[in-house]
Amino acid sequence: MGKKTGFKIRDLEKAVKASADINRVRILNMLRTRKMCVCEIAFVLGISQPSVSRHLRKLSSAGFIQSEHEGLWTNYYLCPKNAYAENFLKNLVTWMCSDETISGDKKKIDEANRTNLCCL
Repeated sequence: MGKKTGFKIRDLEKAVKASADINRVRILNMLRTRKMCVCEIAFVLGISQPSVSRHLRKLSSAGFIQSEHEGLWTNYYLCPKNAYAENFLKNLVTWMCSDETISGDKKKIDEANRTNLCCL
């Protein structure tokens, strides 16, 4: 019984830590729109691809996202694996609906075309 409670606390800790970074929150919000690859996310955020990859690893470890391969690309998408991640994502919609940064991200997502951005 103690192990089960500890596991839930670790899930909560991971979700809280993963969601405590503005770039990771922005990534989660972007992935609400569509599946995206690292180069598209880097373009929207204006940060390096290695930085995006580190953020994606943390979000995956916290149970927020998963990835799938599509030809040469790896697509990332929302797939909450625990109640904490699921509830955070549900609330994210409300919390970010009027944020200027998020509005800017939405516009840049439309410009993010992997065939033009990714160096394969």
